[in-house]
Amino acid sequence: MEIPVYTIDAFTNLLYKGNPAAICPLMHELRDDLYQSIAAEMNLSETAFITRINPSDNFTTGSRFRLRWFTPTTEVNLCGHATLASAAVLFKHKKNVNPKLVFETRSGDLAVVQQGEGYVMDFPLNPPTQEDANDFRDLIKAAVGNHPIQDVYLSANTKKLMVRLADSCDRSVLTSLKVDPVALQSSEKSGRVKGLILTMKGSPDNQPGYDFYSRYFAPWNGIPEDPVTGSAHTVLGSYWFEKLGKKKMLAYQCSSRGGELELEVRDDGRINIFGETVTVLQGTITL
Repeated sequence: MEIPVYTIDAFTNLLYKGNPAAICPLMHELRDDLYQSIAAEMNLSETAFITRINPSDNFTTGSRFRLRWFTPTTEVNLCGHATLASAAVLFKHKKNVNPKLVFETRSGDLAVVQQGEGYVMDFPLNPPTQEDANDFRDLIKAAVGNHPIQDVYLSANTKKLMVRLADSCDRSVLTSLKVDPVALQSSEKSGRVKGLILTMKGSPDNQPGYDFYSRYFAPWNGIPEDPVTGSAHTVLGSYWFEKLGKKKMLAYQCSSRGGELELEVRDDGRINIFGETVTVLQGTITL
């Protein structure tokens, strides 16, 4: 038996940038252990599986699908770049005729619409709460060393800890950090944290005018560093909206691959995340 697979670079319009996701549109559900084995084989930060809800639908006519995301080691509750990539597979490659697609996921219904050259995802907003830096002293030290920080926030429901570097730090401080995933994992074993966001204020006066920068590490879920992370921006978007007083923001995740996200914090407690995609590979997986 064979299943189709696409590798899509998300949150970029350039090949080999952004965050690659493997996407498998499936006519029939597979066993959970098989999903996990395929994700481990693909060895990208996420592999997503799209399945039909209504058996009479196909990937061209259907508007609602199930979507599940797996890292190489575990299933996750929310993933932005693989949702963007899944929409790209359906709209671009399956020529889906609907103006809007809805994915049923562990995080509820996630809608995606086409806009210009990319796609807008309707995601939950995950406001973090301020924490005492001393409670996470070892983890912060492992991540940023002796660089000054000015805020520590935790999103308890997503288990993402956000550490903001002081405004006195240059962007090069964030990009040049050598973060050891093993040290992160060994310094935080309480279970409260499954992902670490490092962020800093952007340079909105310099083109293209990024409002903030970030990097994201999730070795607890088998991802040493994620290149561009939609789910982290459900936390970052909430935080920077409060700090900057801006509903519309342009963000850059400065991993080695790099990626750009356009954000809009909505009045209904959700966030729109816009990004572009590029298709790198189309093939089949043998089961």
